Amino acid sequence: MTEPRRSGTEAVGALPTALNPMALSLNENPFPPLPSVRSALSASIEVANRYPEYLPERLRSLIAAHTGLGDEQVVVGAGATGVIMQVLHAMTDPGDRIVMASPTFDGYPIFAQMARLESVPVPLDAHGHHDLDAMASAAADARVVVVCRPHNPTGTIEHAADLERFIRHLSPETVVLLDEAYAEFLAPECRIDAIGLVARYPNVVVLRTFSKAYGLAGLRIGYGFCAPRLARRLWSMQLPFGVAITALVAVAASFDAEAELHQRIRMITSERLYLGMRLRSMGVYSTESHANFVYVPDCGTGWGQFFSASGVRVRHYADGGVRITVGDRRSTSAVVAAVAQAMS
Repeated sequence: MTEPRRSGTEAVGALPTALNPMALSLNENPFPPLPSVRSALSASIEVANRYPEYLPERLRSLIAAHTGLGDEQVVVGAGATGVIMQVLHAMTDPGDRIVMASPTFDGYPIFAQMARLESVPVPLDAHGHHDLDAMASAAADARVVVVCRPHNPTGTIEHAADLERFIRHLSPETVVLLDEAYAEFLAPECRIDAIGLVARYPNVVVLRTFSKAYGLAGLRIGYGFCAPRLARRLWSMQLPFGVAITALVAVAASFDAEAELHQRIRMITSERLYLGMRLRSMGVYSTESHANFVYVPDCGTGWGQFFSASGVRVRHYADGGVRITVGDRRSTSAVVAAVAQAMS
């Protein structure tokens, strides 16, 4: 039976709300776009009848100038996921191996399947960190290896020296995807010199996104950067007219509003620390997160059933752990109430 068509008003009403304190499963920014970004996006509707650039040259130049890169080092995609697929299509053949931590960002096993690659999962250690030695061994004959920093779902980070030692142990023919989707949440002392890293290692691609800290997940804007030779190959995979006009407008406005952005990051970080403190006060262990979420491993509690019963939507993992996105204080209160029920 054919479903009745929705009117435009009904379709708009079906959009997600700006802030649902119970929706904590996708690591979304709890805040809407910054006011100046909203204004710029509203103005861009006036040219929605026009195509964007054939290839996103202006957006690439804007990102390169802001990050201190050369234009020839930057590629752009529909979110970081778009860049990942460009890498896989450009650099792999069906049957090649891709090494990743387990668990990891849900997209990677899916992308591997789409590219017809063999996924090689390597378990995290007991504290939610990458087992870099085991990953290096597994990557001996792999075409791609993925490292998320901060890691998704645990929020942990690997020391810069350990990461560079790991890269040195890999074949120069193995592409390293350094996924920094949550890099903006890192404290200054925890950041790495990613630009210097790609200068030293021409097989490294650093991934970034405007979905998380910038709060533009619905616009699907991501980018990657690497050595110019590799970037030229990835740029050949750019989809014509594939990046909307709104992307250029939103990124430009976001770069102009970084003081407000950093204030929001501080608010989210403060709420993450508060949530972690509340969990510890209840005797609940969580990994040391440097992102906009916390990860609670399974301790025989069966977190999933309690969160489901409470109506709080978190990301559940096969090992029984849960990843909880940091929202506002209402979200934190809902999480604490669900945990209290589980502990009673």
